[in-house]
Amino acid sequence: MSYNNIIADFDNGITTITINRPKKLNALNKETIAELHEAFKEADQDIDVKVIIITGSGEKAFVAGADISEFAHFDVNEGKLLAAKGQELLFDFVAHLSTPVIAAVNGFALGGGLELAMSCHIRVASDNARMGLPETSLGVIPGYGGTQRLPQLIGKGRAMELIMTAGMIDANTALGYGLVNHVSSQEELLPLAQKIAGKIMKNSSVAIASAIKAINGNYEDGVNGFELEINEFGNCFGTEDFGEGTTAFLEKRPADFPGK
Repeated sequence: MSYNNIIADFDNGITTITINRPKKLNALNKETIAELHEAFKEADQDIDVKVIIITGSGEKAFVAGADISEFAHFDVNEGKLLAAKGQELLFDFVAHLSTPVIAAVNGFALGGGLELAMSCHIRVASDNARMGLPETSLGVIPGYGGTQRLPQLIGKGRAMELIMTAGMIDANTALGYGLVNHVSSQEELLPLAQKIAGKIMKNSSVAIASAIKAINGNYEDGVNGFELEINEFGNCFGTEDFGEGTTAFLEKRPADFPGK
């Protein structure tokens, strides 16, 4: 499928999605969000895709925020719909994909950009990355899950400060906060994400999908994460991957998971 604002490339089990609006610092507009939804959906449904990496074009920005010109004149109802549709199409959608998603944050990740990175399952950043949720400086709050996911990742107090000051933190601070897993040079960022993807791909994609579901369950209202874990654990016993994994272990050989 061809896109206007993103590039999706598949290679050796990995689909790399690049947001390609460098003149706009890869800012998210409606069209880009819709295209990202389709690219993530297509990759998640492709049995050959084991890991998805999302990054931004150029060396300045992962995503420098949302395209403010699209919603500057919205009223209350339009604002609510904007947030609801965005979360449904992209941010919540990515968080609940069965395929692991790694965000390779290669520069500014502000507003919707940081919210997109936080929706991903793993985050790595280049040493020039800068992250923040500056929405309160515009008279609004984060609307794509930022007020929920940031406290989950870095704690309530730090999230309160970062959101209320509309400030930015650098990559090493983000690493110390637990907002990103690793920091590398710009040149080594994608190779690092690919290295992590390679380790993931050695394991059962079926079990990984179950793990994502169980981990996410702990953060969902009305869901008992422990009960969900028990159910997903039990379900794994009915998979071909479980049979292969346990047999390979007992036979002292690497597993060749069928992904079923």
